[in-house]
Amino acid sequence: MRILVIGGGAREHALCHALISDPAVSELHCAPGNAGIAAVATRHEVDALDGAAVAALAGRLGADLVVVGPEAPLVAGIADAVRAAGIPVFGPSGDAARLEGSKAFAKEVMAAAGVPTARSYVCVTPEEADEALDAFGPPYVVKDDGLAAGKGVVVTDDLESARAHARACDRVVIEEYLDGPEVSLFAVTDGVTVVPLQPAQDFKRALDGDAGPNTGGMGAYSPLPWADPKLTDEVMETVLRPTVEEMRRRGTPFSGLLYAGLALTSRGVRVVEFNARFGDPETQVVLARLRTPLAGLLHAAATGELADFPPLRWSDGAAVTVVIAAGGYPEAPRAGDPIEGLDDVAAHDGPEAYVLHAGTALDADGRVVSAGGRVLSVTATGPDLAQARALAYRSVARVRLAGSHHRTDIAARAAGAVPSSPQSPTIE
Repeated sequence: MRILVIGGGAREHALCHALISDPAVSELHCAPGNAGIAAVATRHEVDALDGAAVAALAGRLGADLVVVGPEAPLVAGIADAVRAAGIPVFGPSGDAARLEGSKAFAKEVMAAAGVPTARSYVCVTPEEADEALDAFGPPYVVKDDGLAAGKGVVVTDDLESARAHARACDRVVIEEYLDGPEVSLFAVTDGVTVVPLQPAQDFKRALDGDAGPNTGGMGAYSPLPWADPKLTDEVMETVLRPTVEEMRRRGTPFSGLLYAGLALTSRGVRVVEFNARFGDPETQVVLARLRTPLAGLLHAAATGELADFPPLRWSDGAAVTVVIAAGGYPEAPRAGDPIEGLDDVAAHDGPEAYVLHAGTALDADGRVVSAGGRVLSVTATGPDLAQARALAYRSVARVRLAGSHHRTDIAARAAGAVPSSPQSPTIE
């Protein structure tokens, strides 16, 4: 099977890492890729927002499957162009990707499907935003309606900060604050059949103890030893299947990866948000535990054959990923700094530990350098969370990037490294 992956972040590197180990994959291509992906896939330059260009590249490569990783190309309708060319594609149509592209649309779908979520108001004027903020009170949750690369949400006790964020957006969703820990659950679907993956938990805040600004995610772990064993079944029945059925009823079936960000509140499970693609950094830990070959699963979803796909197989162990961010991230990340120690991880810790590239590039001398905010994800597996976590941090210590920072408490509570309840709530 020839596969083309669209994107160039840690999520796409994790997908490539899983796909290249699948015996069914004969060729693996990625566009545009990054410095790490180049080691496992053939890179191509393409405008990921140009559907005609992506479809043409897939045609020239003779691709049997195109996997669209990032949200912006999906919302732009890249999957539609590839499907129109007669090539199977894993990823929803542009209309279906509005589940992520518009938080107001997602709320509308959830209301129609009876999916539990936070009470909210959609606001387009400062006066409407002020009324909504007054109605809910602190903590204030203000979400940019459109795509914002994981930085469109402000959760604050400061009314003026909440107002300022609302005024900086054309349209916002203001909603009640949801208490309780957050969980991410992915599901693969062909628009009819829904297959859940394993739940994970990520850490949105930049600093230890869930301090600092929201980010795209600073680490994640799976499984969740503290979660109700029936959680996945409950979310399937109350969230995932109803949402997929509602999208099909509307004539915009959702085929691809449906990501449910959930809050386990004192009143039960509530949806924080939907994403229309694999999430980063949760993908790193979920795929690290998946034992079913990935290519066949994604192809079955792309071709409407999930109903006949065998049950998924999973590792009994655990996985932890820790993000190494550039100096100044998330406000003003610095770029161009050489990254050293990558080979040391492979030499001393592999294959149970490996580095996935996100914001990296090659400089004129062929050195790997930083080229983004979240630069690397160091992922490790082990028999349990404590051992996976220890290995992940041992590998992180081998990587050298001037000015970089990372959280030191990823999975600490869940692994028993510190006493307390699971991660306190954060909202993307």
